[in-house]
Amino acid sequence: MQIIQLQNESIVEISTFLVRRWSEKENVIIEISDKSETKTRLKENKVIITPLEKRIGNDFQKYRQFRTSLWYEAMRIKYCKKILSDDHAFGFILNTMETQRIEQLGREIWKGMDDEIIFNYTYMLVARPQLHTVYGKARIVEAFYQYFMFGAIKGEIQASYFEKIKKAVIFAKKIVNKAITENHDTEWLEKKVSEIIKILEIDSLLTIPISLPFMKAGMALTEEELLKILKIISKNKEGDFGSVDSKAVLEGDNIYDEYKVLLDENKKTENKGLTPESIGIQIPSTKNVDETVIYDMRLINGLKMKFKEWKSGWKEQHLKSGDEFDEENYIDGNEPFFMDVKKSIKTKIVILLDHSSSIASDSKEYKKATLALCEVLAYLKVKFAVYAFSTQNRSVVCWSVKPENVKWNNITAKRLAQIVANGSTPLAEVYDKMFPVLQSKRPDIFLTLTDGEPSDPDAVRKMTKSLKGLGINMVALGLGPNTVRATTIANNLKHLGYEKTMAVSKLRDIPSKVIRILDV
Repeated sequence: MQIIQLQNESIVEISTFLVRRWSEKENVIIEISDKSETKTRLKENKVIITPLEKRIGNDFQKYRQFRTSLWYEAMRIKYCKKILSDDHAFGFILNTMETQRIEQLGREIWKGMDDEIIFNYTYMLVARPQLHTVYGKARIVEAFYQYFMFGAIKGEIQASYFEKIKKAVIFAKKIVNKAITENHDTEWLEKKVSEIIKILEIDSLLTIPISLPFMKAGMALTEEELLKILKIISKNKEGDFGSVDSKAVLEGDNIYDEYKVLLDENKKTENKGLTPESIGIQIPSTKNVDETVIYDMRLINGLKMKFKEWKSGWKEQHLKSGDEFDEENYIDGNEPFFMDVKKSIKTKIVILLDHSSSIASDSKEYKKATLALCEVLAYLKVKFAVYAFSTQNRSVVCWSVKPENVKWNNITAKRLAQIVANGSTPLAEVYDKMFPVLQSKRPDIFLTLTDGEPSDPDAVRKMTKSLKGLGINMVALGLGPNTVRATTIANNLKHLGYEKTMAVSKLRDIPSKVIRILDV
């Protein structure tokens, strides 16, 4: 099996796509954490998940477990009203029953998940503790979990306890099935947990020790051992899943194609040429950011429609009435009838976004406008790169939002969303940090969007002259709260050596202004 360290960005990108698709919630965010077990915070629309490297098995097996964990969390988002803490018996038992309920509901929609669920069950069972290592009455709850989820327990338990566990499991399964057939939700199921607590004769506040797969580091299984456990799971789950081909489940051919694409994309990301660190530019780390808040779909769709007409040369109109069209007579006098003229923009552009503190109050709208610009540039297949600058820990930082050879996607949108507007406008220092990449890529246009005057105008003039010496067309777009202020900023920028300056007082006008620069 190929050994490769998948980059977090690649993992977050596919994770975000899968969870949003499965849950049908577009604002879910993914956080990868090696300090926490996998869990979902419904109020925050956030899934926290254990990384691949902390799981058991080879790289592909780790990915399959990771992917199935994502599916379960997506189903929790879709079907659960609440998720309690696993720290105490009551919440642990409720969440265990909910896992079975959402699994059955989810399988009705995502029928192709069956093999992956069975495969994941195998590793779940491997990761659970031996009962003799769990002390006190928590052992009863752990045995209940294993018998309820897998139809088997690891180790031995007193016969009197086991009778209670079997009785509790039978009751729990009956309740889960009733919840599904009668369309009951989490709150209904929660009311039944106390009855299971009574059957097990435990305290609802009994502390439950955490059992995490990554606590079993070094647990290597041979293919024969894995297949043996998989067959046990398949047999115990036959009533729910029907007959299962254990060898086919183990191979996971239907998922490997997806995994191979992820590996290929990861290799492309690794081979970028200049690394950001070597040229003084940083990439925003993947954080807990909901990029959907800066998507203005009305603005984006309106711009795409506008430039669709520009690109094709045809204008689409929807009217209630109109003259009858005689196509035969029209064709006789107008040949050729159709002439397909497709416009395209060959200009390469690098965009630098000012994120100094003066933009902070309008930061969200500013990001909406610049994101809409990026969406339209991607739609028009323009070669473009996006950078931003701000101050962090008293030092100016130049951020790489989107390099030229990376597609605009939700990861690049996340990078833009998480940049905090702060600090002054040290343009000369930022230009100096960007000089190596600009010298390497030689864009046709270098566009700076700023709402203020630079800290050192003389230094900016020198850097502008140097960049123009590379054959780059230097353009600046001045942003202001009103027409007078925007025009003043643009006029001041003229004295800094830019070949063209423009003014914008309405942030929503930014995309159209930039496209006009390119349409030459």
